[in-house]
Amino acid sequence: MEKLQVDCWLAFPFLKFSSCFGTANRVFVTVWLFERDGLFLFYFKKLNCYEYFKFMFELLTEIVSNQRVTHDTWLMALRSAQIAQAAKPGQFVMIRVRSGLDPLLRRPFSICWIKEDLFLVLYRVVGKGTSLMTELRQGEGLQVLGPLGKSFAVPEKRVSAIMVGGGIGIAPLLFLRQCHRERESSLLMGFRTAQDVISLEKITGQERGFAVATDDGSRGHHGPVTDLLEESLRKNSGEVVVYACGPKPMLKKVAGTTRALSIPCEVSLEAHMACGLGACQGCAVKASGDSGRTYFYVCKEGPVFEAEEIDWEML
Repeated sequence: MEKLQVDCWLAFPFLKFSSCFGTANRVFVTVWLFERDGLFLFYFKKLNCYEYFKFMFELLTEIVSNQRVTHDTWLMALRSAQIAQAAKPGQFVMIRVRSGLDPLLRRPFSICWIKEDLFLVLYRVVGKGTSLMTELRQGEGLQVLGPLGKSFAVPEKRVSAIMVGGGIGIAPLLFLRQCHRERESSLLMGFRTAQDVISLEKITGQERGFAVATDDGSRGHHGPVTDLLEESLRKNSGEVVVYACGPKPMLKKVAGTTRALSIPCEVSLEAHMACGLGACQGCAVKASGDSGRTYFYVCKEGPVFEAEEIDWEML
């Protein structure tokens, strides 16, 4: 076999890729897991093509800021010129929240904004890993792997974009909007209550150009954010494309609405991930019958998919 040179060293807690080889279309990775009492070897075949690794970095990044934006949501800015320059809207990073073995696995976070050599991640405190992240301070370092995954596709011709975000799902949509400011777009955000609403000014520097819906009616439209989507589609007489990220029930509703109107739609899926590279196969989602596949892996073939590729009844 022809050996391939990988651009970066992929390091995990007690887990490293000790070799990588393959043909032009396949990469085979051997993974060593070290323990105090012995040495174990794992083998993953057909991990991905070489191009997947080409713009991915394993770096020690510097925490520039880590601030609370709602009662349970935080915004972290990390310095890495390599990741900031290589990242595309919809991609994510895998963060090792601290050294040692607890927690063992990295956490995936969408890139939500770029500021020169900084990239920003928005995270909600839901468990031990994200709780530990709130304790991190300016000047500390974090091991980050990325950027990973497939990005949003933007049509070459000018069409209006409607972006639908539920809760923390607004993160990749903000980055998408940042990269395509010259295009007409609207951002629709849904939250449970007013206290959950994320201030865009703390991320983008602007507090305008969006509509809000809350489940309890404490701010903006009273009801699901998909109500705002349906209203926007009724008012829009031109060509339009929809991008969405958020809870699965919301995405299922968005997919059904756009399918009924034959409107192109891309969704960014959230999933539990162990590796972020497609090796562990822990983030599989059922593919639709029309896709020609049985399953997709969110980390490698996503997180962005065309809405019609997903079997929403099985998700």
